[in-house]
Amino acid sequence: MGYALKVYEAFKDDEIKAKVLAEFIEKVEEAINNNQVATQQDLHVQELKLTKEIKEAELRLTKEIEKVRADLSVEIEKVRSDLSVEIEKVRSDLAVEIEKVRSDLSVEIEKVKSDLSVEIEKVRASLSIEIEKVQAEVQRAKVSILKWLIGLLLAQTITIISAMVGLFQVLK
Repeated sequence: MGYALKVYEAFKDDEIKAKVLAEFIEKVEEAINNNQVATQQDLHVQELKLTKEIKEAELRLTKEIEKVRADLSVEIEKVRSDLSVEIEKVRSDLAVEIEKVRSDLSVEIEKVKSDLSVEIEKVRASLSIEIEKVQAEVQRAKVSILKWLIGLLLAQTITIISAMVGLFQVLK
């Protein structure tokens, strides 16, 4: 039983496919029967041809790989160079911006210092006036206390003298 018949039997549920496959297998069997049997030398020659083609293909691939590597190396260096330029530009821009911020901060700090100096002087002047007022008040209080003390001493002295006079009169 040939392969075509076996394929037909296997796919007979779908008759169209079975016929197509059976015809194909018959033609393949005919082609195989019509071909000459290859000799050992034919196989060796074919092997040498294939080996030569493989080596040529490997050589072409190696050259292509080296070309791609070279192209990529050039591209990588270009990208590195572009990135270096861009990084330096960013650094320069940042340095300028930092200096601008420092300058702005210096101006702002000087303004705050000036404002604080003015405010401190106002507070000092106000405190000086208050201190003078308090000193004047203390001076008035001292004078008032001194007046009271003198009055008290006089009253005590008069009381003591009166007591002594009264005591002398009683003793007499």
